[in-house]
Amino acid sequence: MSNINGTVLAFDFGLKHIGVAVGQTITQTANPLTTLEARNGTPRWADIEHLSAEWRPVCLLVGLPLNMDDSESDMSGHARNFARKLQARLGLAVEMVDERLTSHAARDSDQPHAMAAALIAETWLSDRVKHR
Repeated sequence: MSNINGTVLAFDFGLKHIGVAVGQTITQTANPLTTLEARNGTPRWADIEHLSAEWRPVCLLVGLPLNMDDSESDMSGHARNFARKLQARLGLAVEMVDERLTSHAARDSDQPHAMAAALIAETWLSDRVKHR
């Protein structure tokens, strides 16, 4: 999906919190937006639908929590399920993005979940440039 241009929304999925960030393919930048509360991984979908309507993304990104040996973690299945639900609800393409170490890198931020989502977007944007 490297040929798309525009705004992307990135999600750092968690069972209690879902960080959200916005990225821009033209400027190759991303910024944390907000952290949504979740119950057992289920957000208030109206909040996500509102963000989608506001930002009008061309695609959605969901962090895929992999282990350091490239195997899937316990949370990988939950993240993939969330991605499928996003795609079904919003009708937009969803890409999974390796999120190893993003939560660790964002932990000292005042918005750690949203900052982790921004790092997910930056990873995707960086990979996109490399594969042009």
